[in-house]
Amino acid sequence: MEDTRLELELPGFRFHPTEEELLGFYLKNMVLGNNTRVEIIGFLNIYLYDPWVLPDMSKIGEREWYFFVPRNKKHGNGGRPNRTTKNGFWKATGSDRKIFSLSDTSKHLGLKKTLVFYKGRAPGGHKTDWVMSEYRLPDSCPLPKDIVLCKIYRKATSIKVLEQRAAMEEAQHPPSPSSIDSQHLDLSAPQPVTSSHMASDSTNDTDKKPGLKLPMGAAKISELRLPKCDMDWSHDSQLRSPWLQNLIFTPPPYANMLNFLN
Repeated sequence: MEDTRLELELPGFRFHPTEEELLGFYLKNMVLGNNTRVEIIGFLNIYLYDPWVLPDMSKIGEREWYFFVPRNKKHGNGGRPNRTTKNGFWKATGSDRKIFSLSDTSKHLGLKKTLVFYKGRAPGGHKTDWVMSEYRLPDSCPLPKDIVLCKIYRKATSIKVLEQRAAMEEAQHPPSPSSIDSQHLDLSAPQPVTSSHMASDSTNDTDKKPGLKLPMGAAKISELRLPKCDMDWSHDSQLRSPWLQNLIFTPPPYANMLNFLN
């Protein structure tokens, strides 16, 4: 047990065995009673528990959890195994798939069965996203122990399925009338303002608020008077030039002629 604890506490250690390794090494050694150095897969009757509590009962695993499980028959030695839990049952999907060795394709290692967990009781129930892969040795192989190896994992749920679940929960649990009334009060449109309301409001405002008054001695405000436009540019030193002075102050030629005649 100390070796197992030390092995599992190694940083970066992950347990992702292949199907060939699960059947040819782990399950085969467990059934034949061969002890391995590290017991990384625990022995547990998973049908006594619901799947959402199994991750805490597994020795190792982050998204996949492994268990050695005894096969319980419904009627003694015959019939299908009993896969009923406290709050639901495991239902098989499709047919069993044969697993062969990758190095020798003619070597039959075992079979794989896929099951889905349903809440409720058969034949009804509500399908969940919990899935199980059950591995067992070939039926032709003499087995001293009727044990299977189960891998439990949770299937990724799409956004569409999540939206459907949310809609079903809302239909099963409608909001209370008080919450509906509060929503209506918060979301109700404002009342329209009529002319009568505006008139009454204006009269009330005039009664309460004093009118605008001019300061003393300013009953009449004189008009703003602007100076007349003066086009005499000669007063501006910036615009005054010798040419402009000659043009303004030089008398016209006919004035000189009159002065000469006089």
